[in-house]
Amino acid sequence: MLEIHGKSRLHGGTWSEAGPGDRPGAGTLAHTIMTAHQLPGNGPGTALRFDALASHDITFVGIIQTARASGLRHFPVPYVLTNCHNSLCAVGGTINEDDHAYGLSAARKYGGDYVPAHMAVIHQYVREMLAACGGMILGSDSHTRYGALGCMGIGEGGPELVKQLLGRGYALPSMPDVTAVWLDGAPGAGVGPQDVALTLIKAVFPQGLVTNKVLEFLGPGVEKLSVDFRMGIDVMTTETACLSSIWQTDDKVRQWLAAHGREADYRELKPAEGSCYAQVITMDLSRVKPMIALPFHPSNAWTIEEFLENAEDLLAGVEKEAQALTGRKQGSLRSKLRNGGFYADQGIVAGCSGGTYENLAHIAGMLKGRSIGADAFGLSIYPASQPQYLALLQHGYAASLIEAGATMRTAFCGPCFGAGDVPAHNAFSIRHVTRNFPNREGSRPADGQMAYVALMDARSIAATALNRGRLTPATALEGLPAETEFPYSFAASIYAKRVYRGFGQPREDEALVFGPNIRDWPDMPALPEHLLLGVASAIYDPITTTDELIPSGETSSYRSNPLRLAEFTLCRKDPGYLGRAKSLAAWDEAGRRGELPEEAAAVFDALGLSGTAETTRLGSLIFALRPGDGSAREQAASCQKVLGGWANIAVEYATKRYRSNLVNWGLLPFVAEEAQSWNLQPGDFVYIPDLRAILAAPPDTAGLENISAVLLQHGTRRPVALSLPGLTEQERDILAGGCLMNYYATKK
Repeated sequence: MLEIHGKSRLHGGTWSEAGPGDRPGAGTLAHTIMTAHQLPGNGPGTALRFDALASHDITFVGIIQTARASGLRHFPVPYVLTNCHNSLCAVGGTINEDDHAYGLSAARKYGGDYVPAHMAVIHQYVREMLAACGGMILGSDSHTRYGALGCMGIGEGGPELVKQLLGRGYALPSMPDVTAVWLDGAPGAGVGPQDVALTLIKAVFPQGLVTNKVLEFLGPGVEKLSVDFRMGIDVMTTETACLSSIWQTDDKVRQWLAAHGREADYRELKPAEGSCYAQVITMDLSRVKPMIALPFHPSNAWTIEEFLENAEDLLAGVEKEAQALTGRKQGSLRSKLRNGGFYADQGIVAGCSGGTYENLAHIAGMLKGRSIGADAFGLSIYPASQPQYLALLQHGYAASLIEAGATMRTAFCGPCFGAGDVPAHNAFSIRHVTRNFPNREGSRPADGQMAYVALMDARSIAATALNRGRLTPATALEGLPAETEFPYSFAASIYAKRVYRGFGQPREDEALVFGPNIRDWPDMPALPEHLLLGVASAIYDPITTTDELIPSGETSSYRSNPLRLAEFTLCRKDPGYLGRAKSLAAWDEAGRRGELPEEAAAVFDALGLSGTAETTRLGSLIFALRPGDGSAREQAASCQKVLGGWANIAVEYATKRYRSNLVNWGLLPFVAEEAQSWNLQPGDFVYIPDLRAILAAPPDTAGLENISAVLLQHGTRRPVALSLPGLTEQERDILAGGCLMNYYATKK
């Protein structure tokens, strides 16, 4: 079904092994598009410009506040501010709607587009209104993926958008490797895009096979897929940890764009003859089966058939992992095995992956004239945009869903990150959304709560709903509708009536509307000569997600208040982190006043650092084996900095975007391959001398590859080596300045 091959060249529709002299990337769609978007005169590496930017209401306030502090005058490219994450304005008092008011005022002041709450989820709006063949879009959401429309999307932390708003480039040390995903065959009845996506994620994520690469979807199987089906696969490529994605285009894409009034944005895209790829993944779509990704990651995927055959053992593994994550024994998932089947408690189809028109029309056909019953299992449906919702109403699909017992909601991303339809304690929710990370569904382990989310395709969720929650692959359901094409008309008038379109029309005299929760960033100190850092948290999980570093859900309401949001840092993963980080920051503050506490002085003495306190700053660091998988949210880094953090130490970083967030907030992204053997724990200290001098050294020196440091553990000190690989000259300057805002302040 799926095979992985090494470096290969494409000749027409056949593959051959590439030779030693063949340059990977040459002739690929990805490199062709990225080359067309390169900024000139950048020296070593690559700097890219983007055709448009997109943010939602968890991120746009912080981005605009950062850009404003860095000299923003107007938006130089189309910038869409959507409101699809903090849509539930009942949470946290006025603060969510205050952010929305701020966003509209910013769109007016700086010349942007503003999409009100409940109108569209961020990625569906960009698909419908912005993504163009051969284009590039940067978004402050990790699922920024528009490859199915021939547009490369990259999801990054907010500071990378700030750079674009200030006319700077998106820096890459070199062009990324490109992996071809060669599709053949066609999916069988009952198999949907999530099934294909989970099959791919399972094959590549655990070994990091495509981390920070570009996935390029090609082959005769592409034309067998509708554009909605392609988009459903494409948006899930984020969970492979790739940098971006791109698909060959065809007449189906032209027709899709034409239906949305944008046929002029179509271009046929196909790789050049003899194009060279770093890897090739071949997939026979006809052999894909309905899948389920068990908690707590999309890569923990199995065919539903495999799961049901091995449910006892697989559920025992999930229970064991839940206990390890929470430190307490949880209720038995195996109690949901009864009458020869497994029973889920909740079903949800939502957002940029599940809430597409074709998905919902298809399951409406499955549910038409039937009932999901009055048992515990419920089904919630969230269309991804109001134009899609209207079309579902016009063609009778919404009626079929509602009459079957499903509930229809508005466009909202909440079920994907814990702000909507939070399951009951010990409940098992099956969802066609993008992620199922630990506690991302909204439960609070500190309060004794635990819930579970498994990812499935909408088709199998509908089949399960018809069987009253008994887990059922859609392929096992009799009487599947034969319909594969669904009538659709895009109502552009909905956006014309409600979306503020202000690009190119900034109103400099417009005042920004601030709510009481919207705060400026606190002052960020520049990098000192030397750093003495206490380990505030040490995480030895194989991978650490940004959801664990700064939880989503109800905490997202405080994203516009850096100090208040910082109180939630690592609150679910390591509740002791906050107190440790604050204590170390207090030591530093006292030292700035010449009142170094005795405990801190004892650390200086143990390291033999008497007399260096004036040129050394105290602070905190986080150690994790492989941090940064998941969301692009910059707050996973900025909250650490607000609390006095100066660095992370990792064996490697899970994603480029998290490493970029660290740099942009002045946190040193140290790498140490041997760090796991150091057994770092809270209470340990790392002293790194002469950092400013090291960063100021000529770029061609090897100083960043072998930075001498001293580790203090249990009163004993020993030398260790750290490295800062791949830093660009600009990144060195950002780190020396203390953060991106400080860097831009010096450039005024």
